[in-house]
Amino acid sequence: MNIDSKMTKELTRVAHLLADAAGEVIAPYFRSEDLGQDNKLVGGYDPVTEADRAAEAAMRDILGRERPDDAILGEEMGEKSGTSGLIWVLDPIDGTRGFVSGTPTWGVLIAVGGQSGPVIGIVDQPYIGERFIGTPQGATLIRGGAGRPIRTRGPRPLSEAVVFTTFPEVGSAQEGAAFRAVAAQAQLTRYGMDCYAYALVACGQVDLVIEAGLNAYDIQGPQALIEAAGGVVTGWDGGPAHNGGRVIAAANTAIHAEALVILQEVLSG
Repeated sequence: MNIDSKMTKELTRVAHLLADAAGEVIAPYFRSEDLGQDNKLVGGYDPVTEADRAAEAAMRDILGRERPDDAILGEEMGEKSGTSGLIWVLDPIDGTRGFVSGTPTWGVLIAVGGQSGPVIGIVDQPYIGERFIGTPQGATLIRGGAGRPIRTRGPRPLSEAVVFTTFPEVGSAQEGAAFRAVAAQAQLTRYGMDCYAYALVACGQVDLVIEAGLNAYDIQGPQALIEAAGGVVTGWDGGPAHNGGRVIAAANTAIHAEALVILQEVLSG
């Protein structure tokens, strides 16, 4: 979806309002002793907390006032239809396992765009005071009230690359094997950073994030950010990633292509 500069400015303004509200709501819950949580996963552990629900409710309230004709897709409260053609995709706390553990690697994810994918995205880490935003005008890191432009890393061989994923098993046995085939050729592999790993791609610290089993609300904010910073985000088949599934986020087209060959070889073989 193409949006003009006036609409970009307006949507960016609202995205910041959402991030501000979510961060304010979440702050009292983080590292609190009596954080209420439920487990969404039978036979495993996938927590949702009071903070998740309260933050998404706060963002939806703002959208109801500021952008009532836009659609919404949120992790905790599902879908709301709209008539404008724009969709806000919200993950109030991406990395809830990290949140309940007290690690500052979780984040508020906000994206807005159309059916073909996001055009504006935010990854916000309110506890450490870092907000990463990508728009059609570029990507910015805002810290301490000041913003600076950010860019992804330039091309380098996979043998010199830093690769991230959240879970060591990645997904299925075959997906895990495909990831490990890429990681075996990288200089450094790290785990467990949730959405913050994508922000590190956008600001030029990390070369690749490779994950599987994602939802649209897990990837659309990071995708818009990384693309605005000069990176590439696709599925493992090289196709669109905005609906989730198997996702590779790369600092540039060269390392994206190198990693994609390895992933596809393992999956096909």
